[in-house]
Amino acid sequence: MILDSLSNAEKYYELHPLFKDAFDYIKSTNFKDASLGKIELKGDDLFAIISDSDMRTQAEAPIEVHNEYIDIQLPVSCTEVFGWKFRAELVQEDEVFDPKRDIQFFKDEYTSLISVAPGNFVVFFPQDGHAPCIGNGTVRKVVIKIRKK
Repeated sequence: MILDSLSNAEKYYELHPLFKDAFDYIKSTNFKDASLGKIELKGDDLFAIISDSDMRTQAEAPIEVHNEYIDIQLPVSCTEVFGWKFRAELVQEDEVFDPKRDIQFFKDEYTSLISVAPGNFVVFFPQDGHAPCIGNGTVRKVVIKIRKK
């Protein structure tokens, strides 16, 4: 997991060949006025999902994991809290892995809570269990999905 400011994004370009493309898109887009939905940037290898998501309590936010994609998540309208736990420590499956959606949910308790304010981002790798959208109200957010290489 990485938590940082968008002003430091270039420090992470070497981690994956598509990170620079992802952050260039993020830095060049006004997400407050953007249309909601999926935006393909490089087919299934790199795409964005812009949403207005209802936030929830910690008890309502299950941990999720992905096998094929890295997530870059950034809140646009307000601070968003994420639960986090090492994937290797997750034991309480809520459902089996869905390869079509590249997601599995767990009922485990989080190890940490991470607050991410607008202007910052968090990166979750396949080894990171994460629970997004913890808080009150609605958050406009962007999730960049990058196929791991």
